[in-house]
Amino acid sequence: MKGLTDIPGIRVGHVSDYQAITGCTAILCETGAVAGVDVRGSASGTQEIDTLDPLHVTEQIHGILLAGGSAFGLEAASGVRRYLEKKGVGFATGPAKVPIVPAAILYDLGIGRPDIRPTVAMGEAAATAATTEAVAEGAVGAGTGATVGKLFGMKQAMKSGIGAFTVSLPNGVLVASLVAVNAFGDVRDPATGKTVAGARKTPASREFADTEEQMKRGAAGGFARSNTTLAVVATNARLTKVQTKKLAQMASLGVARSIYPVNTMFDGDTTFALSQGDRQADINTLGVAAGEAVVQAVLRAVRLAKTLGGVPGLG
Repeated sequence: MKGLTDIPGIRVGHVSDYQAITGCTAILCETGAVAGVDVRGSASGTQEIDTLDPLHVTEQIHGILLAGGSAFGLEAASGVRRYLEKKGVGFATGPAKVPIVPAAILYDLGIGRPDIRPTVAMGEAAATAATTEAVAEGAVGAGTGATVGKLFGMKQAMKSGIGAFTVSLPNGVLVASLVAVNAFGDVRDPATGKTVAGARKTPASREFADTEEQMKRGAAGGFARSNTTLAVVATNARLTKVQTKKLAQMASLGVARSIYPVNTMFDGDTTFALSQGDRQADINTLGVAAGEAVVQAVLRAVRLAKTLGGVPGLG
C-alpha cells in the first residue's frame, strides 16, 4: 500500500530543507474532493478552514498544504494555489478560477533555523513534486522538523516525521492516511500499550519518562505552544460534506489512541478528511478504518524518523 496516494486522483509532494530543518507537504486533488476538518488542539495554525464548513458555498477543495514554520509557513499554501492556477484548476468565479487549498502548520522553529520557514516558492515546489507514487515517510516535507515528547524541552525529546497507511475494506473501499506528528506528548502503540517514542528521562538516556505520569507528579517545563499533529485521511467512498466532517472527527480518535497526552493547550491537532470516489460505504465503518489508519501512520512517523538536528530518532 502507498498511503494517501492509494486513493485515485490524489497526489502528494514533499519539499525538505535539511539545513534549516523544515519543509512542507502538498496534497493535491485537482479534480476536486469533498472535504471536512476537525480541530482538537488549542494552539492550531490554519488557513481557509471555513471552506470546509458544510454551509460554505464551495463544494470541493483542490489541495491541502501542511507545513512547518509555525504561522510563517502558511504562506506556502499560496505556492500550491499558484501551481493549481497555472493548470486551470479552481473554483469558478467568472473572471478566474480560484484554487481552494486549506492549510495547517506545525511548530518546528526550535530544532533548526527559526529564521528560515516554508515559503511560496517551497509550496509551489511541493505541488510540482506531487506524485502518485508511495508517500515518502520519516523526516520529510512537513515532518522534516517534527519532534515528540517535549515535556522537558528539545534536549530530552525524540525525532518524528510523517507516516502513511492504508486500510482496505470490502468492495474495493480504501481509507488512507498521512500524518505529520509533532506532538507534545509521547507516542504509544495501542496494541501493546508501550511507549515507542517520547520524552526521555535524561538527555543521554533512551529510557522514557512517561509524560502523563510526570505531569501528574507536578513536572514543569516544555509547556510552550509549539506542538501539533496534522492528519489527512482520504477515501474512495462517496461522501457528503457533513459525512467528511464526521470522518475527520472519527479519524482524530486515532491520534487520541496513540499520543499521550493529546489535544492539549500546547498542541494544534488538526485532522482533514477527503472523499474522492464513487464507492458506497457506511460512514461509521469508514470512521473505524480512518482511526486505524491514523494510528498506524502515527507509529510509522516515529519509527521511520532518523536522528536530525541533534534529536535522536528510531529510523
